Amino acid sequence: MSPIYFSFSSAFILGLMGLAFNRSHLLSALLCLEGMMLSLFIAIALWSMTLNSTSCSTIPMILLTFSACEASAGLALLVATTRTHGSDLLRNMNLLQC
Repeated sequence: MSPIYFSFSSAFILGLMGLAFNRSHLLSALLCLEGMMLSLFIAIALWSMTLNSTSCSTIPMILLTFSACEASAGLALLVATTRTHGSDLLRNMNLLQC
């Protein structure tokens, strides 16, 4: 495995571990998700460049578009939960309560 692919896979795994183990604030969870999406974007962009195919060049742009939509929806949820609950602590939010 080349050092470039190792760094992208380790960045993805670090984001996944941060999402799994550090679940105290909603903002930290959103940042871990964004780091995972950016490492996937760079890995797919490099993969499409090594293939030298024009049909695979749109896939990273579609992934980046979905990542931007995910970030905007996450920030909207962050603002909504901060306004209703007073903080972004995940342990204060009860998902079963309306």
